[in-house]
Amino acid sequence: MQDTDSQPDSTLLKNLGYKLQSGWKTLVVGIPYIWLLIFFLVPFFIVLKISFAESLIASPPFSSLFEWAEDGALQIRVLFDNFNYLFDDDLYISAYLNSVKVAAISTLICLLIGYPMAYAIVRSNPTRKNILLMLIILPFWTSFLLRVYAWMGLLADQGTINNLLIALGFIDQPIRMLYTQFAVYLGIVYSYLPFMVLPLYANIEKLDMTLHEAAADLGAKPFTTFLTVTLPMTIPGIVAGSLLVFIPATGEFVIPDLLGGGNSLMIGKVLYNEFHSNHDWPIASAVAIALLIVLVAPMMLYQHMQSKENEA
Repeated sequence: MQDTDSQPDSTLLKNLGYKLQSGWKTLVVGIPYIWLLIFFLVPFFIVLKISFAESLIASPPFSSLFEWAEDGALQIRVLFDNFNYLFDDDLYISAYLNSVKVAAISTLICLLIGYPMAYAIVRSNPTRKNILLMLIILPFWTSFLLRVYAWMGLLADQGTINNLLIALGFIDQPIRMLYTQFAVYLGIVYSYLPFMVLPLYANIEKLDMTLHEAAADLGAKPFTTFLTVTLPMTIPGIVAGSLLVFIPATGEFVIPDLLGGGNSLMIGKVLYNEFHSNHDWPIASAVAIALLIVLVAPMMLYQHMQSKENEA
């Protein structure tokens, strides 16, 4: 009788354990979705709603999307003039194209610098590897804004670099570096280089180095081994690092504004001016939505490549 009575109790406890485990899994998985819903989807739909509104001199400075008619019917007033205006004004098109160009060139420079750095870190001994990784992460310990201001002091006409070059006799008068396109590229590459190095390091670290030995046994030279073995196997790291650099660099505002001055027209600066200077929230929201669409395209391409790789 005791065995018969204890068997249902054991089954009940097992079912209760399964339910608790399932509940915890649902909670753990649900928290990120709730976070994305509150802090991504809700703000996105708010901005999207404003982009279809009309600019008003009021508070808030845009018309309502939903209005009640005199007969009590609910009306939805959607305007596409803000998006049409983006294509009619050359300022926005030039800003988008220049932002994509600056981001693409900066991403390429980060890749050319970051790939050898990541490869060298992987091939280092454990002690040196930890030191090099710490040096890559070290800039994150200081404020991003402070680092940009530090570059302003270094690149100024009477800054550290010009003073050092004059003292060494390389130049007779200061070189114009601050408030140039060169300063913008330098600031973006310096700020986002760790985002390229770390994914590449994680990807190269997982490579099977015996493949290099096999290629060498078959007569392949080091450069041929790199092109045929290493490079194809590190494409996921290259794509991940490039996205982590390209996407924030496209909408960058602080670096072009502080290091480029008014000489670098990027969409982040245009977006800031529309919100704060012109107080045209609908146009600014349309600019933000269009920028988001431009940035979603490479993300979708990356997801497509990842799905193909997983299928293979």
